[in-house]
Amino acid sequence: MVEVTYHCPYCGAVTGIEREGYLADRCVTKEPLDGWTYADTTDDYEDADGVELICIGDAGDDEGCGRTFYLSFVRYRAGREVDPEVPLEDYEDRPRFDFLS
Repeated sequence: MVEVTYHCPYCGAVTGIEREGYLADRCVTKEPLDGWTYADTTDDYEDADGVELICIGDAGDDEGCGRTFYLSFVRYRAGREVDPEVPLEDYEDRPRFDFLS
């Protein structure tokens, strides 16, 4: 097991988890990816598609914001890497098509 650290997408604080080094990270997002299953940091997350993290910052620091964010692993279906559908509402400058309605 190794400790791997991630930056919170909300406040930038660093949060870490102990995990196997062979797991391939895809991304860290504010919202879960559609179709991905997430485990808690206390669960066996090696069989999940990712981990639900809570921003606590480094041990002893009070810099974490306490918000939930998501670490998603690379996922395969029929031997091919699956591309996630990232919700567009996460992006402030996303294209808008509401005028078509």
